[in-house]
Amino acid sequence: MLVALLVIVLAIAALLAVANTRPSTFRIERATHIAASMLQVAELIDDFHEWKKWSPWEQLDPSLQRTYSGADTGVGAVYEWNSQGKAGTGRMEITEMRAGAERGLIAIKLDFFKPFKASNTAEFVMTPTDAGTDLTWAMFGPSPFASKLMGVFMDFDKMVGKDFEAGLVALKRNAEQAPR
Repeated sequence: MLVALLVIVLAIAALLAVANTRPSTFRIERATHIAASMLQVAELIDDFHEWKKWSPWEQLDPSLQRTYSGADTGVGAVYEWNSQGKAGTGRMEITEMRAGAERGLIAIKLDFFKPFKASNTAEFVMTPTDAGTDLTWAMFGPSPFASKLMGVFMDFDKMVGKDFEAGLVALKRNAEQAPR
């Protein structure tokens, strides 16, 4: 009995030690090429009303409640969602937009309230090419100890990355089908 208890205590200590060695920040990133102008791509991202067309999380809960406030588009635009289902509750606000001949950027402050609290940054980097736009979608932020511990058992990059990949496919389809 005592040996079994000692083994359990050592296993828990080892698990906590392994979790503690994990990075204190995370970054999930996916990229694609879109045969559309940087402006057409940006218009699908900087207007939260357009996210219904391509966001992988918009269809998780048919009763999802959406609230839009602040600016209509661009810096200051706010999107809040509330779901009793898988989508949880949260808020996004566009905090930065830059457009240039060589690169465009849209940065979003992303706060989750339910099912867990987290504050991250989502970033869309657009690089114009002769054949359209290269788009990189990233999310990054702090990785508190609870996330490090869960990360021992789950691969967040694979879990969220597949959603990013699905979202990029839908965003690409919408941008390429949009009138030029």
